[in-house]
Formats: sequence, structure tokens, C-alpha cells
Amino acid sequence: MSLAIVHSRALDGLKAPEVTVEVHLANGLPSFTLVGLADTEVKEARERVRAALSNSGLEFPFNKRVTVNLAPADLPKESGRFDLPIALGILAAMGHLDPARLAELEFAGELSLGGELRPVRGALPMALALRRAAGGARPRGLVLPQASAAEAALVEGVRLYGAAHLMEVVEALRPDGQGNGADLVRAKANEPAASTVTVPDLKEVKGQTAAKRALEVAAAGGHSLLMVGPPGTGKSMLAQRFAGLLPSLTDDEALESAAVLSLAACFDAQRWRQRLVRSPHHTASSVALVGGGSPPRPGEISLAHHGILFLDELPEFPRAALEALREPLETGHITIARAARRHDFPARFQLIGAMNPCPCGHFGNPLKACRCTPDQVARYQARLSGPLLDRVDVQIEVPAVAPDVLANSPDGEASSVVAARVSQARERQRARQGVLNVDLAGGLLDEHAQAAPAASVFLQAACARLGWSGRAFHRVLKLARTIADLAGSEAILQAHMAEAIQYRRVLQLG
Repeated sequence: MSLAIVHSRALDGLKAPEVTVEVHLANGLPSFTLVGLADTEVKEARERVRAALSNSGLEFPFNKRVTVNLAPADLPKESGRFDLPIALGILAAMGHLDPARLAELEFAGELSLGGELRPVRGALPMALALRRAAGGARPRGLVLPQASAAEAALVEGVRLYGAAHLMEVVEALRPDGQGNGADLVRAKANEPAASTVTVPDLKEVKGQTAAKRALEVAAAGGHSLLMVGPPGTGKSMLAQRFAGLLPSLTDDEALESAAVLSLAACFDAQRWRQRLVRSPHHTASSVALVGGGSPPRPGEISLAHHGILFLDELPEFPRAALEALREPLETGHITIARAARRHDFPARFQLIGAMNPCPCGHFGNPLKACRCTPDQVARYQARLSGPLLDRVDVQIEVPAVAPDVLANSPDGEASSVVAARVSQARERQRARQGVLNVDLAGGLLDEHAQAAPAASVFLQAACARLGWSGRAFHRVLKLARTIADLAGSEAILQAHMAEAIQYRRVLQLG
């Protein structure tokens, strides 16, 4: 047999389109040609495959003209995931493998020069794409390196096989009577061990009662949060304890989050169903935050999908990076468009921001005088544009705490107590409307966020006086709905509305 076909998958954003690896052997001047819009990493497979076959005791057709085509030709291919299917295609073209068994499986894996299989990025998206492509029929099996197979086995309904060496795959695919009788080993998902990650407790933060309440409200409704205050007042401490107030991810949410992390090769099975906290440094570029590159990779907002994005020293981030957050905060996804392709990544994260009120950090601090001029304060706060702040639901001041208060303040409520209230409020929202309050829009907002007459009049008066936009009006309404849910109230009362309005006024200083 001089022509063989092996099935694999490429990565195209979170999609994993099928790639057909065609291998043809012909007489002529010996060569090894690889075509099909292959990146440099893929072209280097020629050397890895040749060495892996030779060092595994397998035959390589040194006296043949070898042509490998990766179809479709207009789909970019990158990484070493095609090493394994290319090696199997060469062996199949030489008649050493059973074509029928080969047709029932898909393969991906990088080869070492000795034939060992190394993990590949995007194992979870590949398994998900294989399940979707089957359309209810029995999908092909998927053969991956052992570590990648254990990761992809989290996807139900797909036959996953793991292998540590090229020879394990070859022996399982030989024609009857030629192999050693060994079969591929079904992969099992790694059972997450008891979590060793400890989330700091909210009771360790002394004072800051108002800030703790704001954290509870933000957690209950899925709202974004901005904390403003002098250095050392506990903004970072509060942000680090926010994850402890949120419930664990559902299986669907965990799978979505894991698929994005798998694409970036940073999925950890031990963090399964745990909400991640991503905290990039303020020198991060807009590409690092929202994604991009060639080929496009997910950024921090997508890696924080169903988790938390904590941006400390918010005004210090590049302006372009902050402005790039506006659409994802509104829509929950990011579209990266390039001349040839478009890539969509999910980005439903909770933004937690922290900042000083001025360059020196002590504007409004009763314990230390500010040395900034009013113009400097205004310019510093103006680094956050109005449209971006419009999308931040909760904006609170975290004031300096006097030393005697720090020394004598008793412990506050533990994170577990607050988390129980947050969980009850979230369950109330999902039972009533199917989504969290932050996702209310259109008819759902009109139906489930109706305020009492006095509360509605109060909100309208506040919006008119403060010059708020329609977006701010609706976001305050959602915030008031969350506060009412925490109080167990079906109606949005004036007290709930007043608290919600107070959460939108912190940066109107001076």
C-alpha cells in the first residue's frame, strides 16, 4: 500500500477542526515533503518522525519519495501534535498497520527522538469537537499521550486512549497475527484529590465592614467591583478572599473553563470545579489581557472564564488594555479578528479592581496628608474612562483604618458564613429567572427587576441628578435586585435602591 490516511485535529481558537493526514510513498529521488499550510513546528516533524521510527526499531522508507499532505490546505497547522499521525501514516503506507483499525481512531501527539509521546495543548477542545462532530452517532476514538488523555477524559461520551510510547500505538494497530496482541488502554480522568489550596478567610480582615458588605453583594449577583483607597488599607486582602465567597463551578462551567485552560496548556486537574483567580501585573499589554498573537491565544480574561480577574493598581495598566475590557465585560466573550481568520473565546469573568485615589495614594486619607494637586488627582482618576467605569457595578471606598481600631477590632464573619448567604441568593436568582442578576437583560430585566414605586422614583431622581447613562440606570437596578435577594425580599424597596446607588459614587471625588 503506497497511500494511507490518518485522522487528526488542529486547533482553531476553541474549535478543533478535523485534519486528514495523507501519506504517499512513491519511487524517485528520496525525499520527505510536508505540505498543507504547516507552521515551522509542524515542518520540524520530519526530523522527529524519522528519528522516532528508527530509534523505536521501526522501518523508515529512506529510499522512497515521502509526501505528507495535511488537509484542508487553507487551515493553518501548528505545534507538534501531528507527529504521531504522520508516523502512523508512514507505517500504514508501508503496509505495517491495519487500515480498518486506523480509520476508527483519531490521533494527536508530539514524538521525542526516542519515540516517547509528549503531551499536547488543547486535548479538551479536541475531545469536545470529536463529540460534537459525531452528531449523536458513535464518534471515533481519540488516541493521545497519557497526560493529555487523562485531561480529555473529563469529556463524557468519547472513547479516549492513552499511550506513553509510539510502539504501544503501533502494536495495537498491526494486522491480526502480526502484533503482540496488546490493545490501547482506555484513559480515565484524574480523580481530583482533596484540594490543598487554602483560600484566606474574610474574618482575617479587621474593620472594613462596608467593603466586606460590597464583596458580598458583588459575589451574590456576579457583579464587577472596584475598590478605591489609600495604600495598605486591605484592598488586596479583600480581593484575595473574594473567591472564598463564591460557590464551586457546576460540571458544565468547569468543563468550559478547563477547555480554555487546556488551550493555553495550563489546566490543572487538581483545580477541577474551583474558580480561578487570574491577577496579571499592571505592565500586561492588551494582547495579554484579551488575547491575540499568531495564531491567536486566549488572554487573561478568557483564562478567568467563570472565575475572577483581579487587576491591582488599575490606573497603571496601559489605557489600550483597559479599554479592551469594555466589550467583554458587557458580552461575556471576545472576538479576535485578523485578516484571514476570526477567533471567538469565552470571557465571562468577574472583574475585581483596586486602585489608589491619586498618585501619592492619600487623597481623602484622614491619617496622612495628600501632596497631590487637584489637577493631578483628576488626571490620575481620568485614566479610567467613563465608559469603562460605567460597566463596573460596585465602586467602593476602602478607607484607612486607625491603629487603635486595628488592634481592638474583633474578628468579623467567616467566609463560610457569608458564602452561605451568597449561595442562597444565587439559588433564588436561578430559580426565579434562570441566570444571575448581572446577566438580566431586555424582557427578563423588566420582568424580574421591578422596583417598588418609591424605589423607582428614587432611582430616577438620582440618575437625573448625577447624569447617569441608561446603562448605569439598568446596572443599578440589577444591583438593587441582588441586594433585595440577599435580604430575602421579593420586591426592590427604597432601602435596597439607596444602597445600590451608593455603590456607584465613589470616584466622584472632588
